[in-house]
Amino acid sequence: MNTVPAPTALILALLLVAAPLLAEEEFKLPPPPDNLEQLGANIQRTMTLLATSTPEKRNHVRILFYGQSVTANPWSKAVGDDLRKAYPNADLEIENRAIGGYEAPTLINTADYDLYPFYPDLMIFHVYGGVETGEQEEILKRTRQRTTAEILLWTSHFRWPGNLARDGDPNDPAAQNLYQADEKRVQMIRGLAQKYGCALAEVREQLSEYLKANNLFPKDSLGDSVHPNKLGNFLLEKLMMPSFRYDPKFPQDPWKDLVREVSVNDPSVKRGADGSLELTFEGNRVDLLAAHTKDAKLGTAKVLIDGKAPSQFPELYYHARPNAAPYVWWPAINRIGWEKPLIVEKWTAKILECDAEKNVLKYEVSGSKTGPDGTGAQSARFVSNSGRVAIDPGMWMLCHTLRYRQKPLPEDYEVTWEVKPLFVHMYQPPSTADPAKEYATTLAQGLTNAQHTVQLIPNGDGPVPVEAIRVYRPPLG
Repeated sequence: MNTVPAPTALILALLLVAAPLLAEEEFKLPPPPDNLEQLGANIQRTMTLLATSTPEKRNHVRILFYGQSVTANPWSKAVGDDLRKAYPNADLEIENRAIGGYEAPTLINTADYDLYPFYPDLMIFHVYGGVETGEQEEILKRTRQRTTAEILLWTSHFRWPGNLARDGDPNDPAAQNLYQADEKRVQMIRGLAQKYGCALAEVREQLSEYLKANNLFPKDSLGDSVHPNKLGNFLLEKLMMPSFRYDPKFPQDPWKDLVREVSVNDPSVKRGADGSLELTFEGNRVDLLAAHTKDAKLGTAKVLIDGKAPSQFPELYYHARPNAAPYVWWPAINRIGWEKPLIVEKWTAKILECDAEKNVLKYEVSGSKTGPDGTGAQSARFVSNSGRVAIDPGMWMLCHTLRYRQKPLPEDYEVTWEVKPLFVHMYQPPSTADPAKEYATTLAQGLTNAQHTVQLIPNGDGPVPVEAIRVYRPPLG
């Protein structure tokens, strides 16, 4: 009797989870892709965490959707829901930080807020623009340099001019402009997927076959010229899901050393009589996994990286995303840099003058600890007196937003944001109420991707139960 190979059976089961009974479906399901057995090879760390989760051991998996408004559409939530149903034992943390209207040349700036600090296990990524100017590739490169995230890319769906009939001439100049731009992006994405070891969902190819087989046109899957309608979201969900395939036969070499979990009982961990721990590792991030305990009162421990407090590493701080510009979802400032070491504090930019039509914006910044720190204008690079705030020309969104919405600047509008730490200087063991869950604390994230030594030194105020040390080493230096 013929049997279905286990990995194939698993993905078919996953497709059934993602697709209720046909009688309940409003649209016809697309067939499984011809290359099903090849899918998932480049996201096997994530898939292994999902597939090996059990009621007794719930692996924590962090997934980020990133891109523009197409990525913010309902299909992405449906994919997340499908994964939760398919892997109910996994402890899934899924965020969608897509920003509508932001092509790659802009998104490369906001990634400093949204992507690298989040440090996902898997990023699902699609964005327009930046094909010839290189921003699409640079985002992927930086993700490989700064995180251990696996990456799932997908080839673009079809766009269609909003004022052209559904069965209009595909050689119409407007239709051709969209088609050729998308084809250029698709070819680039295929090359980048191979170059950076990303998974690739061939959505465009399968969507073309589906439309032809069902006598449909691209416009039938769109709500306007680019955003998917109900059918389009349905198809994006169903065409993405086969890529989430677990297959233990795939080679582990590409991912086995990205993230290592070192038991405190491992010989590489030096243990002191006082309960101190020390590990030398390669990478840019180190987490501590708490051991489960019923002790009511737990102690604390000092954290050292290379013999220093983590707070002494300037790279372990970042400016978080500021509040939105008026009337929109865009950040008021797309990227905030620094020239001198940061401290944890809250910042405020007060608007001194704003003339959207003349593209004039002047402001002053003040830190909750730094105090008043200088005035600037959006037309020139601004570096605050302390050097803790640096804003390049073109990063402010206020004038653009006010022109776009044709509204005035709200009275007393201010921009606020925080400097956040990517470290803890004192480890406080968490309460481990659920023995099936993992309780990880990031000790330091954003270090140079090199050799470091982490030390945990108990303060003697109670037990500090630790199960393991987890280290992250991005694949690119």
